[in-house]
Amino acid sequence: MDAVVKPIKASDVPAPSQAVARPSREEAEEAVRTLLRWAGENPSREGLLETPKRVVKAYGEFFHGYNEDPAAVLDRVFEEVAGYDDMVLVRDIHFSSHCEHHMVPFVGHAHIAYYPSEGVVGLSKIARLVDIYARRLQTQETMTAQIVTALDDALKPRGIAVLLEAEHMCMSMRGVRKHGATTLTSQFTGIFRDDPAEQARFMMMLRGTGLR
Repeated sequence: MDAVVKPIKASDVPAPSQAVARPSREEAEEAVRTLLRWAGENPSREGLLETPKRVVKAYGEFFHGYNEDPAAVLDRVFEEVAGYDDMVLVRDIHFSSHCEHHMVPFVGHAHIAYYPSEGVVGLSKIARLVDIYARRLQTQETMTAQIVTALDDALKPRGIAVLLEAEHMCMSMRGVRKHGATTLTSQFTGIFRDDPAEQARFMMMLRGTGLR
């Protein structure tokens, strides 16, 4: 959970490819049937007849983040905050994502804080931002940096702190199979990066949230 000392730039964060030709729904369903056969199953048996349709529909939900623009979610900034310039913290934002290496879930919580400069954004928009990036194939490290970059671009705050904690099914269901292991990633900018006391304050405000 150490701070990252270099400032974050948008160019540092990889973006998903925008030029990939999408197959048809029928092609996607046939791909599911191929995987079922590869696993040793019979896609024609009664219990699996509708499975390809269900899987494709589920993938549309799992990965709807590719169809949303984070900048559009954060496009309205409220400048009238009666002089408030202290920390804004939204904690325990539940998310579920999928590991880009094995395409299995990782599930956890995001904790996000910032010091306003030009204004604040609606609290629900922060949760939506997390959801947009979670609903893509991800690594936890990249997702952490993407959230920071989007907030920095939209709000130009004096500092951002983002902490993600998650359990990865690619570690608990396969491979080493270590159930219950939690991964923490953090990223700090501005005030939080430059002043360890602000990082400590951020962590103190998270106590009692179930963070281990």
